[in-house]
Amino acid sequence: MNSLNLRVRVRPVQVPMMKRKRSSKPLPPPPSTPPTLEIQIRHSTNNTNAFDWVPLNVNRKQLSLPLTFPTGQTFRWKNTGPLQYTGVVGSHLLSLKHLQNGDVCYCLHSHTDSHADARTALLDFLNADICLSDMWKDFSDSDARFAELACHLGGARVLRQDPFECLIQFLCSSNNNIGRITKMVDFVSSLGNYLGQVEDFHFHEFPTLDQLSLVSEQQLRNAGFGYRAKYIIGTVNALQSKPGGGEEWLHSLRKLDLQDVIGALSTLPGVGPKVAACIALFSLDQHHAIPVDTHVWRIAKNYLLPELAGSQLTPKLCNRVAEAFETKYGKYAGWAQTLLFIAELPSQKALLPSHLWTTKQHNPAKIEASEEDVGKKKQL
Repeated sequence: MNSLNLRVRVRPVQVPMMKRKRSSKPLPPPPSTPPTLEIQIRHSTNNTNAFDWVPLNVNRKQLSLPLTFPTGQTFRWKNTGPLQYTGVVGSHLLSLKHLQNGDVCYCLHSHTDSHADARTALLDFLNADICLSDMWKDFSDSDARFAELACHLGGARVLRQDPFECLIQFLCSSNNNIGRITKMVDFVSSLGNYLGQVEDFHFHEFPTLDQLSLVSEQQLRNAGFGYRAKYIIGTVNALQSKPGGGEEWLHSLRKLDLQDVIGALSTLPGVGPKVAACIALFSLDQHHAIPVDTHVWRIAKNYLLPELAGSQLTPKLCNRVAEAFETKYGKYAGWAQTLLFIAELPSQKALLPSHLWTTKQHNPAKIEASEEDVGKKKQL
């Protein structure tokens, strides 16, 4: 990746403790272990200018924040300023933003956390060891439409999330819309340890398996989870029964082949092929995994498998679509599919000339269904 010789440093603002005003906004529901007074004081400011902004040595061609965070991979990162997003990686509360030249810098919202540890965790989360521009060039050389889309949508990365966090988020996403998914994920997140506030948003570590096990199915239903509540509770129970621990079991899937990963994840309640493929791609290093929903099905019919025009999506055809993507794009087919999927989102179509639109969007906020979602609507 390109190196930056620039270090952006904002001088800390000295605010006497005795004059600091308390926020009038109520805190979210406390975690199972309330934060100590020391932690509350430590995170009582939401002023990012009180912390250093540090170059990440990544340019916009390698990482576009608006094309990575609000595009359906994760629902935990918040837009906290112009071209700025804030979220949690492990135990680290971090903000990322683009400078005027497109380069990315980051801010660690802590005076006590290790900057070295936070940076290492952030780079791992961003899959920073994978060179996006080289990959995009390979795809573009073999696909004229991809080449044209990449000119407008460069920097769309695939994240490497914590597997348990990714699993629970995508259990919430089944046959759902972005606003409701975000509320569900925020509720689950609030069960973890409180880290602090940035702008109007409160941030927590994602709860551990043990912390989430303290929540009942009825509590989730009362919070609006619908039929997904039983799947989350069922999955938590299944993971707790795994030898060595459920979170360790999920991490161990990174060592398996894709089909074994899909098979293992599909034993969990509520996890079908599409959700399993999302988890595999966004957290388990399965870079050729293809989550097939109606967006991807439409792309495949229009550009990869035109002979299937007029067909209805079935589990067998889902496999055929995934195979077509892998044949076309190789071991990083999931990254190619991610850019093609982003090009279908209403929020990104404004960046594209109209001749690159596949179809007019009929429901902007909906996470469109895969074949496995059929029949679940009646359970809401």
